[in-house]
Amino acid sequence: MPNVTVYLGLGSNLGDREGHLGRGLEALGARGLRVTAVSGIYETEPVGGPAQGPYLNLAARAETALSPEALLEAALAAEAEAGRVRTVRNAPRTLDVDILFYGDLVRRTAHLTVPHPRLPERRFVLVPLAELAPALRHPGLGRTVAELLATCPDHSQVEAWPARVGAP
Repeated sequence: MPNVTVYLGLGSNLGDREGHLGRGLEALGARGLRVTAVSGIYETEPVGGPAQGPYLNLAARAETALSPEALLEAALAAEAEAGRVRTVRNAPRTLDVDILFYGDLVRRTAHLTVPHPRLPERRFVLVPLAELAPALRHPGLGRTVAELLATCPDHSQVEAWPARVGAP
């Protein structure tokens, strides 16, 4: 399978949030992804779920020969390596890795939907993604990331964090 460009969203709101993001990128790199660009880090309000502290979020662009399903397995393995325990939906977590885009693929299965189905509704995803790829067009909606951000119904706080995590 030839390489495809993918975009991922990473977030953390437990423990060493910044460290979890960096180690998450490294774990993905060890599982068949070549990270080519990383956005700045943003501190964001939690959206949904139980009461919890703020997240650090970033977006990453990568190249991979992994299938969408194998990429999902790599993301879940990176989360588990960071100590993520799945309890209730939208609970606090050491690491969350979402597949935002997998090339221009549009697919919905029982375990994976790409592009990420809630991407247009989440500032904490769109702000870092717009830093990397404002002209990237959503293959299902036909709108760019910048257009999605401009019309995003979510008005939660998304603030630049002073540190950055580089591509591994």
